[in-house]
Parts: sequence; C-alpha cells; structure tokens
Amino acid sequence: MKSKTILFRDPVVERVCDKFVTRSDVGYAKYGRTLHDERTGKHKDLGGYLNDIQEELMDAILYIQAAKEEFADKLADEAIIEANKASFRPPHPSHAQIDLEDAIDQMYDTSDTLVGGMTGDKDKGLVNAQKKWNSTAQQDWDDAIAPV
Repeated sequence: MKSKTILFRDPVVERVCDKFVTRSDVGYAKYGRTLHDERTGKHKDLGGYLNDIQEELMDAILYIQAAKEEFADKLADEAIIEANKASFRPPHPSHAQIDLEDAIDQMYDTSDTLVGGMTGDKDKGLVNAQKKWNSTAQQDWDDAIAPV
C-alpha cells in the first residue's frame, strides 16, 4: 500500500478525497482486489467497464428522482402547514359576545344555591359566578381551537 501526504487548501476537496479512499477500501474488502488489479489482471474488459458506468448512472438518475420527490413532498407539507397557520385565527375569549349580567341573573333565578355551593352571600356568589362563566368561555374557546 502506498502512502502520500497531501496539503488541502479546500476542506470540501479533502472530504471528497477521504470518501474516495474509504470507497476504495470498501471495494477491496468486498472483491479482494483494487480497481488497478482488476484492470491489469483483465478481470473486466472495456465493455464491462462501460456497463458498470451505465448501471451506476442509471442508479444515480433514480436517486436524483427520489430526492426530488422527497424535496417536493417536504415543500408541499410546509406549504400546507403555513396555509393552515395563515387561515386559522380563532377568536380570543375576551372577544366573546357574552352578556354576563343576564347570565348571572339566570343563575340566581334558576337556583337557590349560588355558584360554589354558597347560599345567601350575593357578593361571593357573584365573584364565583364570574369565575365559572369566564372558565366556561375559556373552555369553549379551547374546544374550538383543538385539533380535530
């Protein structure tokens, strides 16, 4: 095996050269000979090399097509996500059209027990009624924006 020191000014070129050396090592481990041995030992003729080139290029075309399709799928997925983000703006609970006073009056009219199980304490009952009403509005809003 021959050894050589190479100075690289471009790290990209260095990485490509490293890949060539690694690929050569894999080929040697698989076939038990180098490309040079194969050529000089007449293990393959010109037609065999041309066939290998053609098959490798056909594989490359298939890989390019698969990569393009993968890229297109990714772009389509991202476009759908962005379109959904742009088109869906749920209302905030603070924008709800709620007549709180009417709702509280209805609660007092339909029950002797105030919200929270208290009776007779209208001030605390009113506070609890507001808390319950606000939490109900928040839950309705949460349900409206929940994914289906």
